[in-house]
Amino acid sequence: MLEQSINIPAMHSVNVFGRFDEYAKKIEKTLKVSIVARESEVKIIGQDKAVLMAEGVINTLIELSKNNGVVTEQNVDYALALALEQNQGAMLELDNDIVCRTIAGKPIKPKTLGQKHYVDEIKNKMIVFGIGPAGTGKTYLAMAMAINAFKNNEVGRIILTRPAIEAGEKLGFLPGDLQSKVDPYLRPLYDALFQIMGPESFNANMEKGLIEVAPLAYMRGRTLDNAYIILDEAQNTTPAQMKMFLTRIGFGSKVIITGDQTQKDLPKDTTSGLDVALKVLSGVEDIGFVHLNNKDVVRHPLVQKIVKAYEEYEEKEERRKKKIEEGARYNRKRKTER
Repeated sequence: MLEQSINIPAMHSVNVFGRFDEYAKKIEKTLKVSIVARESEVKIIGQDKAVLMAEGVINTLIELSKNNGVVTEQNVDYALALALEQNQGAMLELDNDIVCRTIAGKPIKPKTLGQKHYVDEIKNKMIVFGIGPAGTGKTYLAMAMAINAFKNNEVGRIILTRPAIEAGEKLGFLPGDLQSKVDPYLRPLYDALFQIMGPESFNANMEKGLIEVAPLAYMRGRTLDNAYIILDEAQNTTPAQMKMFLTRIGFGSKVIITGDQTQKDLPKDTTSGLDVALKVLSGVEDIGFVHLNNKDVVRHPLVQKIVKAYEEYEEKEERRKKKIEEGARYNRKRKTER
C-alpha cells in the first residue's frame, strides 16, 4: 500500500474533483484507490501503481484547470484512459495544439491522440480520409483547418459538400425549391461555419463565391484549383461518385474526406464509394488514412458508451454470421462427399 499527498490550490479543487466530488469518485472507482481531501491537501491511498496513476491524473487535471479554467467529464475520462495506457503526459501536449479559435474566442484543438494524428495528417498530406463514428470531431476539425488555411491565404476558397442521400424520407417530402430541399442535408456544415467564422463573415464570403456549400452532384464537370475541399458523409457516396469527386482535384488544393462506415444510408446491396476508395487508394503516396474510434468521441460521455456498445454488438453479429456461414459450408461439403 502507498499513500501519496498532493496540494491542490483551492480555486481549482472544484474543477478537478467536480460537483459533489463526481470526478474524484470516478478516479477512485476506475483506479481502485481512496482519495481523502482536507482543505488544499489531498491524500491518495492504494496499491503503488494505482496511486501513481491517480496522482498523474489529478496533476493533469490541475494543469488543465489552470490553462482552461474548466475541466469536463470527457477530460477526466480521457486522462484515466491515457493513465491506464501508461501515456499520461500526452494530454497536456494536446492542450497546447490550437488549430484556430471560434468567433467567440474559444480555442479549437484536438482533444485525443487520434484527433491529433488526424490534424497532423491534414497538415502534411494533400488528401486525407478521416474515418470514425459520430462525435469524433472528423468534420468539425476539418472545417477548422479549412477556415484557418483560408484566413492565412493558403487557399483561395473553401468548398464543402456531401451526398444528399435520403435517410428514410424522400426529398420531395420537404417543402420549397431544390435549394430548400438540400439545405437540411448541409445544415451541419453551416452550423460549424457559423460557430467558427461567425454569420457575417460567412455570408460575406458566400456572396463572393469564396465559400461554397453544395450537394456532391454539383461537383460533376468541375476542376477545383487552389481550394480546401471537404467531402462529408462519404460513406453515402457510390463508387462512381467517389471517383468523380477525387478526379475533380486541381493544383494547390487540399481535400478532406470524412465518413462513418457503420452509418450508411445507401440502398440495400449498393457498395459504398468510401469502402472502395479505402481499398483502391491504400498504397497511394500523399494520401493519409486516419481511423478514429470510440476513444476519440468528444461529445457527451454517454455517446462514447453508445458507440462502444454498438461496436461490440456489430463484432458479435459478424462472428455469429461467420459461424453460420462456416457451418453451411461444412454441411455442403459433407453432402458432396456422400
